[in-house]
Amino acid sequence: MRDTERTTALDLPMTDPLPDETRTYFDICEEKLGLVPNVLKAYAFDIDKLNAFTAMYNDLMLADSGLSKLEREMIAVVVSSINRCWYCQVAHGAAVRALSGRPELGEAMVMNWRVADLDSRERAMLAFAEKVTVESARIEEIDREALRHVGFSDRDIWDIANVAGFFNMTNRVASATGMQPNDEYHAQAR
Repeated sequence: MRDTERTTALDLPMTDPLPDETRTYFDICEEKLGLVPNVLKAYAFDIDKLNAFTAMYNDLMLADSGLSKLEREMIAVVVSSINRCWYCQVAHGAAVRALSGRPELGEAMVMNWRVADLDSRERAMLAFAEKVTVESARIEEIDREALRHVGFSDRDIWDIANVAGFFNMTNRVASATGMQPNDEYHAQAR
C-alpha cells in the first residue's frame, strides 16, 4: 500500500515554509486546477530546482507556439506512454481528456495512440515524437519533411522535438523517484 501523503518514494520534504512566490504559484494552481500537481510538490524540496522545472514546463507547454495546448499534451501522453511513466500518463491523459472534450482520446493516447481518431497532422506529429523517444539518432531530413508536408513550420518542428525531449527527461525522473499522480486526475474530464 502506498503512502498517499508522499509524492515520491524519496524522503525529500517540501521547503517549509514555502517562499511567498512559491506559495502564490501553488495557490494559483489550486485555483485554476483544483489541486497542486504532485510534480510541483516533489520539486519543492529545492526551490531553485522547482523554479527551473516550472520555467521550462511553462515555456514549452503554455507559451505561444504553432502547436496548440492539446497537441502539446498529446505529445506528452504519447512519450509518457512509450516510457510507461505512470505519473505523466495519468496527469497528461487527464489534460488531453479535458482539452479535447473527448475522454476516449485521452484513453487512446495512453494506451495506443494509433487507434485514436486523429487527422494526418496529428499522426505525423505523434510519429515524430515517438521516433524522438525511441530512436532520436535515426531522425533524418525525411522525418522533418513529413512534418512540413502536413503544415508544420520549422519552428513547430523545434517545439515538437523540445516537448518530446522534455517529457523523456521528466518521465525518467518521475519513474526513478516513484512519483505518484494526484488522485484527482483519475476522475477528471470523464
